[in-house]
Amino acid sequence: MLPPFYALIDWSRPWYGSIHAAALNIINAPDWRTALNAQAVMKRLRNHRGLPLSFVPQESLPAGAAYEAFISAAACVPTRENLHDFFNALVWLSFPLIKRQLNALQAAQIAQAGVGKARGAARDGATIFDENAALLVLRDAPPGRALLDALRSHRWCDALVGQRADFGSEAEVWLFGHALMEKLVTPYKAITAHTRVVLVDDAYFALDQAHRRIWIDFQVAQELARQGLTTADFTPLPVLGVPGWWPAQDAAFYADASVFRPKRRR
Repeated sequence: MLPPFYALIDWSRPWYGSIHAAALNIINAPDWRTALNAQAVMKRLRNHRGLPLSFVPQESLPAGAAYEAFISAAACVPTRENLHDFFNALVWLSFPLIKRQLNALQAAQIAQAGVGKARGAARDGATIFDENAALLVLRDAPPGRALLDALRSHRWCDALVGQRADFGSEAEVWLFGHALMEKLVTPYKAITAHTRVVLVDDAYFALDQAHRRIWIDFQVAQELARQGLTTADFTPLPVLGVPGWWPAQDAAFYADASVFRPKRRR
């Protein structure tokens, strides 16, 4: 019997493009968890300790054990039968190097400071990335830099209307956060991603979709390993404002200041 949450996902939505290829290998299988683990074996997924990764029932998480520390130590990802954990597993299959690096960062922070109410900037950044990030890929050229400046300045019309034609040729958005994907099952205008910018050269846009995803996975994982991560690394992006991602993107849509908020003055 197929899990009931399958019926809630509309795979034609453009925001699921980042995980759609991985999903196709799961949603047509008779047992979704078995299919996840078969894909993990085929893709040779490993955690940061080099241990083979598997998806296990939530009951496998020992009482009192921290989720990220358990993945780090045992290479087992506790996975409940719900949308949240299903999307998380698909992100593991789609961006395994980024997920591995985020887990390494979080496990190191837990080992250093323990599990408490105050997680610290690095662990907060990793959690936000894991749950709610989008990757904004920009060509490192004047149009891409102008788009980035407009987004960081919250000049929404300049970025999303004035540079609308640059999406696809100069810019792409890839969703990463599994909680973000879960929210978008029932989309509403205010859903906002924490966006990390990935600068690319001309060679990137010559790649097909599958190789672009592989390139992004490697590049961002390397950046995280070198630079670490904090909450200051993100810029907000209302997801339904991405050109072509929602049907009613007229002037009134972007004029809604409750969603497309002006930059706060310091």
